Amino acid sequence: MSRVCQLTGKKTISGNHVSHSNSKIKRKFYPNLQKKTFYIPEEDRYVTLKVSTSAIRTITKLGISGYLRKMRKKGINIEI
Repeated sequence: MSRVCQLTGKKTISGNHVSHSNSKIKRKFYPNLQKKTFYIPEEDRYVTLKVSTSAIRTITKLGISGYLRKMRKKGINIEI
């Protein structure tokens, strides 16, 4: 499975590791992804998603139903 958040779309980005002597070596920055199970009361079921910690914080604030509603309002349809 790839390192992409299923809700926000955050993924690996590349950059440079810069040493003390200022030499640059390519490296990757990985998103902080966690496997998390959410309960969706409207559908009366549990779903397991691979989400970033920032998405988990937003879901804690809005609720999973509110978060999905917000994404659909933006025009992003999330299939779970």
